[in-house]
Order: sequence, then structure tokens, then C-alpha cells
Amino acid sequence: MAVNRELLEETLDIIRQSLQADGGDVELIDVNDEGVVTLEMQGACAGCPLSSMDMSEGIERILMEHIPGVTRVQPAML
Repeated sequence: MAVNRELLEETLDIIRQSLQADGGDVELIDVNDEGVVTLEMQGACAGCPLSSMDMSEGIERILMEHIPGVTRVQPAML
């Protein structure tokens, strides 16, 4: 099942509000045919040791619950 990219962006916009309140942000890098979403943490989140937990236990959980087809969220390897 293909991920609805518009719904994904809208959901990330809601998540961004919390991240931006703490000086961080998240950018959608890619979503592939298997439903794997690649994100880049930015700002204060980029250097935060808790960002991996935020991504796996927060962002991934929210996206998988609200967007059909999302199977996993992974950080961008830049």
C-alpha cells in the first residue's frame, strides 16, 4: 500500500509544532514503496541524545497509528 504523502506531510506538520517549541524540527527526506519513512532531525533535535528515542518511540508510533502503509521510520544517513 502506497503511503499518502500529503497525509504524511500534514501529520509531520503537527509533530513539528512540539519539536519547534524546543528549538528543533524534522524534515521528510523520503518514503519508499515499502512504507519506510526517512526523516532528518534538525535544529536542537539534531544534536540531542534523546532524538533517536523521539524518532522511534514518538514519531514512528504516531505515523504508524495515523498513516496507513507506514511500516518504519528511520533517520537519514547523511
